[in-house]
Amino acid sequence: MSSIHYAVGDATTPPGTGPRIVAHVCNDIGAWGRGFVMALSRRGPEPEAAYRAWYRDREQNDFALGAMQLVPVHENLWVANMIGQHGIRRAGGHPPVRYEAINAALNGLGEHAARLNASVHMPRIGCGLAGGGWARIEPLLEKQLTTRGVDVIVYDLPT
Repeated sequence: MSSIHYAVGDATTPPGTGPRIVAHVCNDIGAWGRGFVMALSRRGPEPEAAYRAWYRDREQNDFALGAMQLVPVHENLWVANMIGQHGIRRAGGHPPVRYEAINAALNGLGEHAARLNASVHMPRIGCGLAGGGWARIEPLLEKQLTTRGVDVIVYDLPT
């Protein structure tokens, strides 16, 4: 069984040359413009363009809470846009994070990562603007990724 590793650094530039997937959580209203996505957009246009097209054409595809979109960026590098946030603001005292949606998206990510023999790299997904708690996210990573033999590297920015 693989494990979750923690590193200080930039999740948008995972080291190595083998298959790697950068995973992050997106909202379900088509908004892209704050948080980790800004760092992704500075690296290249593919993840944002794919997300916006996925949202725009949502009547003809699977765009919804719990869905996951794997976007090729470079050879052996993909970005996983995971819909795990309902809206972008707190509503009724509840943060936008949706743990069940993150779990479902991670399930799809786990299938793809295992098939590609890819490592998964991410910030502390669901815990920034989405308002979630790491104590609820970490077990989902173990359940959906590491039990499938997928190495996970979680990045914290330097202080």
